[in-house]
Amino acid sequence: MPSPGRLSPPRQTASTLDKGHGRIERRTLTVSSELKENFPDFSFPGHQQVFRLERTTSNLDGSHPRTEVVYGVTGLSPEKASPERLLSLVRGHWGIESLHWIRDVVFGEDKSPTRKGSATVFMTLLRNLAIALLRLSSRKKIAESLRYFSWNPSRPLSFLGF
Repeated sequence: MPSPGRLSPPRQTASTLDKGHGRIERRTLTVSSELKENFPDFSFPGHQQVFRLERTTSNLDGSHPRTEVVYGVTGLSPEKASPERLLSLVRGHWGIESLHWIRDVVFGEDKSPTRKGSATVFMTLLRNLAIALLRLSSRKKIAESLRYFSWNPSRPLSFLGF
């Protein structure tokens, strides 16, 4: 039996290499539909594939390399999700998470006293609207933009065209 962390054949691999934010990141996703052979005690209803994602990150000059390995299970069949598609789906997931991070950290949503009823839905709507307006205006730094607008009450009104 293979040791956990090693995927027995058949397996397929996809890789990406990205530069940005002062670093180089290589992602390598290895996928196998042979879940039972790799993890005989594992039970996941509807599973189709298991994957191993290795992220290697370093500074642009190659210094300070760091490797992280994560594992995942998907109900998508190999016909519906090739290794390239799974890699793209995993990467796209962080786009959603970044919105949650902005709402939690920048707007302090988790500390909000509104916990029940329509007030929570309305506040979430307002936060999402503010984020969308800032992004549509090509502002990348949400926290910095919020500070800028909060220093002068006329700034948000002029930003909105009033």
